[in-house]
Amino acid sequence: MSELRWNPLLREWVITATARQERTYLPLAAQCPLCPTRDPSAPTEIPRPTFDIAVFENRFPALRRLPPAPEVEGTELEPVMPAEGACEVVVYTSEHAGTLTDQPVEQIYKLILVWTDRYRALGELPFVKYVFIFENKGAIVGTTLHHPHGQIYAFPYVPPIPARELEAGRAHRAEHGRCLLCDIVAQESTEARRVIAENQACMAYVPFFARFPYEVHVTTLAHRESLLDFDETDRQALAHVLKAVLVRYDALFEMSLPYMMVLHQAPVGGDPDAHFHIEFYPLNRS
Repeated sequence: MSELRWNPLLREWVITATARQERTYLPLAAQCPLCPTRDPSAPTEIPRPTFDIAVFENRFPALRRLPPAPEVEGTELEPVMPAEGACEVVVYTSEHAGTLTDQPVEQIYKLILVWTDRYRALGELPFVKYVFIFENKGAIVGTTLHHPHGQIYAFPYVPPIPARELEAGRAHRAEHGRCLLCDIVAQESTEARRVIAENQACMAYVPFFARFPYEVHVTTLAHRESLLDFDETDRQALAHVLKAVLVRYDALFEMSLPYMMVLHQAPVGGDPDAHFHIEFYPLNRS
């Protein structure tokens, strides 16, 4: 079963995808499907003996380019739609051990290029309205594979939290004539109490309104709607700031800190009230 069900209480779509219960769960390193195929008789998801960064369609997707018809009938109050979209896996490195934290700045820079390419390509699909790039790190967060990787969901709608951010941005611009996140970044930079890392084009900070302990936001200093608006300086700056945040997270508790990393940017077609930023949500509470 794979379908979209409307939640009338929250006014948002819920993805029901029962087939994902069958996905591979924390296999041994020798059976990892994200490692290179070193033995042709035992192929993995990546049919090469080595690679730099790999992207492929998720074998257990919540959204599909050619989705099946819903298995249940909706009602006027609770309609149902096919789960149309796309789900991709982004494998950060051919090395099984380690995390994104262990990768050099140059590899993180390449990852930003890959994110940009996939944002552009998936955004060209006629049924996609939002390209959602994220990483769940650590079994406690829900990842089912140890190999360093992230995911991309191409949605047929704008997800609720980005939609609310855009609404807030429009309201702020109507009242003040400026970008909301630009004003937040300017205030954080001026106060400097919560700034973790800053360079010529990007800044990482703990937001005043953080919902999680050690929540961190990373954003461009200049107004950029999405990765498509980045120049070379932006990409290099983002790679360095991301590396700084990841290293400090692991140093904080002297462990590989589990987190959710979520990229927030403009929906397909752009939106002047969107300002690119990345949000980190660690689940370690004390």
